[in-house]
Amino acid sequence: MKRLASVIMAAAFTIPCVGFAQEPVVGVADPESLFKDGDPKLNTNKQATLHIMKDLLQCNHWNEADKWLTARYVQHNPNVASGREGVVKFFGTRPRTPTCDKLTTKVVAVLADGDLVTVVMPRELKDPKDPSKTYTTTWFDMWRFVDGKADEHWDPAIKPPN
Repeated sequence: MKRLASVIMAAAFTIPCVGFAQEPVVGVADPESLFKDGDPKLNTNKQATLHIMKDLLQCNHWNEADKWLTARYVQHNPNVASGREGVVKFFGTRPRTPTCDKLTTKVVAVLADGDLVTVVMPRELKDPKDPSKTYTTTWFDMWRFVDGKADEHWDPAIKPPN
């Protein structure tokens, strides 16, 4: 049985892909509805995540960062310094929107477990084989919370080539 599984896997990797078609990654109609939970602790953390995404990342109200991020805020994105001050310095120069009523970011799922909240989003990129075309893939952000504030962050960001 083990040998058969190995043969099947080897065949799968050696068969050329002809006419590969991808299903697009799409968000839900009401992304804010995903930031609610029946468990009070998970709900608090999901709501803080919503504010991080909407108030800070979308609307650039970085003067409110102390409401949602700890001073220690450990950053695992290789392009942003750790600490709330480092994050505010990185993002804080972006234009601020006067109001911030609704999350406009497309969201696929929001998962909460213990002190972690993960948000899964569609991401559209240019096709490297044909820059006139785009394709979708998945992006995620994950935060670890302490007392209702994000204390640590992960995402799949890489350093730019230049």
